[in-house]
Parts: sequence; C-alpha cells; structure tokens
Amino acid sequence: MSDLQKSFTYPTIHKSDQVNNYHGVIVADPYRDLEEPDTEVTKTWVEAQNQVTFNYLKEIPARETIKERLTQLWDYEKYGIPFKRGDNYFYFKNDGLQNQSVLYTLPSLDAEPRVLLDPNQLSEDGTVALSGIAINDNGTLLAYGLSSSGSDWQEWKVRDIPTGKDLTDHLQWIKFSGASWTNDHQGFFYSRYDQPNEKSKLEDVNYFQKLYYHKIGTSQSEDILIYHRPDQKEWGFSGEVTEDGKYLIISVWLGTDSRNLVFYKDLTNSNGEVIELINQFEANYSFIDNDGDIFYFRTDLNAPRGRVIAIDTKNPTSENWQEIIPQTAEKLDSVGILNHQFVADYLQDAYSKIKIFDLQGNLIREVELPGIGSVGGFDGKREDTETFYSFTSFTTPGTIYHYDMKTGKSEIFRQPKLNFNPNDYATKQVFYESKDGTKIPMFITHKKGIKLDGNNPTYLYGYGGFNISLTPNFSVSLLVWMEMGGVYAVPNLRGGGEYGEEWHKAGMKEKKQNVFDDFIAAAEWLIANNYTQPQKLAIGGGSNGGLLVGACMTQRPELFAAALPAVGVMDMLRFHKFTIGWAWVAEYGSSENAEEFKTLYGYSPLHNLKPGTAYPATLITTADHDDRVVPAHSFKFAASLQECHVGDAPVLIRIETKAGHGAGKPTTKIIEEAADKWGFLVKVLDIK
Repeated sequence: MSDLQKSFTYPTIHKSDQVNNYHGVIVADPYRDLEEPDTEVTKTWVEAQNQVTFNYLKEIPARETIKERLTQLWDYEKYGIPFKRGDNYFYFKNDGLQNQSVLYTLPSLDAEPRVLLDPNQLSEDGTVALSGIAINDNGTLLAYGLSSSGSDWQEWKVRDIPTGKDLTDHLQWIKFSGASWTNDHQGFFYSRYDQPNEKSKLEDVNYFQKLYYHKIGTSQSEDILIYHRPDQKEWGFSGEVTEDGKYLIISVWLGTDSRNLVFYKDLTNSNGEVIELINQFEANYSFIDNDGDIFYFRTDLNAPRGRVIAIDTKNPTSENWQEIIPQTAEKLDSVGILNHQFVADYLQDAYSKIKIFDLQGNLIREVELPGIGSVGGFDGKREDTETFYSFTSFTTPGTIYHYDMKTGKSEIFRQPKLNFNPNDYATKQVFYESKDGTKIPMFITHKKGIKLDGNNPTYLYGYGGFNISLTPNFSVSLLVWMEMGGVYAVPNLRGGGEYGEEWHKAGMKEKKQNVFDDFIAAAEWLIANNYTQPQKLAIGGGSNGGLLVGACMTQRPELFAAALPAVGVMDMLRFHKFTIGWAWVAEYGSSENAEEFKTLYGYSPLHNLKPGTAYPATLITTADHDDRVVPAHSFKFAASLQECHVGDAPVLIRIETKAGHGAGKPTTKIIEEAADKWGFLVKVLDIK
C-alpha cells in the first residue's frame, strides 16, 4: 500500500432536500446551504476542510523544498512598462518579494526614481492592492483605486504627484471601472453602482451601473451623473476622454459580450447631449483616437479578426464609414496612435507581431521582436516619438525595451536577472486535431533533453472562453515545475480570442463542448506522442479554466491522474444569481432558457459527478472573499465530489482567507499556493 493510499475522512455537512424544477427536469441541490458563506455551518465546514487539506499538504516532504526554491527564484526585480505624462515618467517595480508592486515617478530616464505610491504600506499582510490608476495629462494628479482582500469592489483616491500627498477625495462603490481625466485637470469620469447591502455585498448581483463626473476637492455626493439607463439594468458604461479633450467616448458594455455600443458627448458644449453613434449590439468597437470629427475604431464588424475603420461623426451612417486597415490572416488585437502612426498589435498563432502603419493605412514596418512571445506596451500620445514595450515568453522573464518610433530601433531598458539559464529550456508549438478535426495550436515547454518515454509529469493548462487569448508568458512557478522535470503544455482552445471572433464563438453557449473536446484531445496527443501517460498527467485552470477542468475530469476521469481547478464556475445552473455572474449569460447561456438549460446541465461539473466513480486526485482552490466567482461553486463541487468519489486518491479543497479571485493577491500567498500545488502533484504523480 503506497503512502498515497490513506483513507480520508472528509468533513460532512447536512444535506438538504432542496430541489429545483428546470423546464420539467427536477434537479437536486443538497448542498445549497454552502451558498451562504458567513453562516456558522459554512464557516465550520470551511475550517474543517482546510484542516484536512493542510494536514495532508504539510506531510509532503518536497513541499518545503519547493517553497524555498520558489522564494529564491521569485526574488528578482520586476519592472512594469514605463509611460510618460507631462514631463514625468512613471513605472511599477517590485524589488523581488514585495507583496505588491510600487509605483515610481522620475523626471528623466537617467534620474533617481521617487516612490509615488507603495501599496505595501496600506496593510500589514499585503492584502490591500492597487486596482487601477489614471494620471492626468500634465502628470500632476494621480487617481488610484484600491481593492481589499481581492474584492472587485474598489475605492478611489487622488494624490498630488509633486508633493506625494493625498487630497480629500474619496470615492466608493466602484466596480469594473477605470478613470479618465478631463484636459483641464479639474476632475475625471468614472462608473459606479449604488451602495450595496454591507452584509451581502460579496454575493449580491450588480445591476444599474452609472457614469459620473467627479470634480477634485468635492464630496462624492456632489458628483454629476453623466449617463445611466434605468431601463437597462445590465448595461455598464466606460467613459474615456479623447486626447484632444473635446469628446467623452462612452463604451456601453453588456456583461461579458464582446459586442458593445458607442455613444459620445461634446465636452466643449456644456449643454451637449449624449449622442448614440453606434446603437446596435452587433460587433466590437474599440476607440483608438480622433482627428476632430473623425473617430478611429478597431472593430470586428464584417471582419472577425479585426480591422481599423474611420467614422465621420458629421456623416455617421455606416455607408460612409471608411476602412483604413483591412482584416488580415492574423488577429488584430489592439491599436494605438504614436508619432502620428497606427501601432497595431497582431496575434499570429497566439504570439505577438507589431506592425506600424501611417494614418492612411499604409504599412511602414514590422517591429523586430526578440523571438516568439507576448508583447505589451506601446503606450503614449499622438506626438510621442518614443515608447516602451515588454517582451516575455515561457522562458524569458518580462524584459522592457525602449523603442524609437522614428528609426524603428529597440534597446533594452530593463532586463531582470534570475538565477536560471533560459537556454536550458525549449518551447515548441505543435498543431493537433480535435474531435471534429479542427486544428488546435499548443505550446509545449520543458527542460532540453527530456526523454519522450511517456514518463514525464505533465501539467496541461487551459482556459478557452470569453475571447481571452493564452499567449507565451513567463512564470517563476512554472519554471520550478520544469526544473523538477515537468512538462508544461498550453493549448489555445476554441472559446478564446487567439483567432478572432469566429474562434471565440466556436466555444460559446451550445458549442461549449468543443472547448472540452479540444482540451481532452490535447491530453490524448501528449500521451500518443510519448510525452506522458494518464498516471503522470495533471490538468489545471482558473475561473472559466476551473470550469474546463471540472468538466473534463467529470467527462474523462480515467484520462488524468490529477486535477487542479481554481476559483472555477462549477454550478452552471445558478452562476447567474451571484454578483456579476449574470454577465456571463452572453458566453454560457442561462438555465432559465429551456434549450440552453439542456446544454448547461449536460456539462455542468457539479451536476455530472457520478457516485461510485474514481476521480483524479483533486486539489480545488478558492477564496472565501471571491466576489467574482463566489466560493459556493467550489464549496458545493468539493462536497459533492468527496461524496461521489471512490478510490484512494485525495480530493481536497484549499480555501484561502483574505483573498479574492486572484487580482492583487500578495506575493506571499502566491508562493504558498504554488508550493502547495506542486507539492500535491509531486505526491500524487509520484515524482522522484
């Protein structure tokens, strides 16, 4: 009997006889009580589950060694991409093991940087995070958002940059919003919800967002309501002031639907009405910039991979729209204007390409990049002749480059120094066939020289949803996994954004099973090509990726030895009843629709657990303060999985306290969780 085969006594909880009738189908929901996170029953269950989990994890000898190596490797300087406002430069930097990155400012690139905002001073344990910043055009005022314990709720404050002192401004009940300053530096636009019920604010649904203007030095109660729609409870509003200061562009969003509306307001006219420029949810429109009355947009209208168009607001009907940069074979991710030129960020098979065009749409050059990877940056104003970008890959930590828009020359500005040799590792991209014959790309990274004998521990990670692209990205945590001999594989599943809107739609709603088929096919390809075998294969993913893991482990439990679903959407029949969950109906559908219910019920992880089944060793991770995907999803899934599971493999749930969905999580908590995950896999995959 191996040391893995120990009998587990899992904490139990009273099962209710709660049932729901969905279009004539009676569905039991015995663990409904776990939807209430603050009852004594739930708190006692959470404490007992954590005790079982941490008792198991602390007995794994490798866990402490892994944690030490993670801490050692994590301790390197990490730079954000610098940007300029007025005469000052700004950038984020983390010295190594700081819980939160610090915002610095400096008057010139060779000057001594000054700390502008250090979130580590805001709480002892690093659980207050900076969740957004907006600096006015002359670089004198900083509006910044703070989030506590990983909550989506933010409060915003204002800091005077020359003195480093906070002003009296204090804004609350902000969620899913940035801030955009007016050119007179007197105030900014932002979006908020009405004040929620204090007791249930982490579970209650969020409706009726409103767009406001806040004038510096005044109370939030005096803020001016710019736009709201009492007739459209699900609409959200994002306000952006044009670079010339003349217009407020209002993007109207509907949940996670990538299609949006575009309204605008003339800021030079104090009585100006909000004008509906695009009033049909038919495509995505991302505002780029304007030349007076001419507005430039990146859109996927009649171009699922994206193109650039110009709309004359004096002549706004669609037959007068002008195409500036046509659609290509690559996906156009985003566009900005620098040096009076379009800087276009493309994805080719899930890695970055940057092209520069003149304002008539003629190609000037392609930016030479260091290799196959992901690029961020190219921020700036229309007049700027310099900018910065970051380049990263699976084996290259984020390196910052300074780019000359006139000459096209890149120079390294900041390069992190780590105690590892990237040349010891290799990444390749393969294409495999999914169940229906669709070709899916997959990145595979590992130490050079591994044997393809089917014995390599392999971590297969996926997402597949919400038009989000998984591109090459460096992670200390994954480096430690590969140092231990692990293979890391990332397939670009349908539902993501790697190939544009058609790729996204092929993994939505009634086509969601395609995503799971793509992931399962990736696992089968890795096994068929002797990278690994089921006994050595682990799958992981977070949020929508947690749903992916939950669906695949219930559909093919024999294919995987271990599953790591993080903050997953597990109850597909009730997800829309909590916080912002209603917004995902555009992606998933809703159990309130009879046809969509059939699809959801068919793959919902919670509802497809079968008693008497041997499931993979499972470590579910969630947070008791997650107000994006409420912890009830993971709680109910864990309780049901422990009840249904037979066999010796552990099925555990690790419940983080004072953390949310992931954003802003302090370094200490990230390292602890990574050590627990890899320690768990070392044990259950029997890694020597």
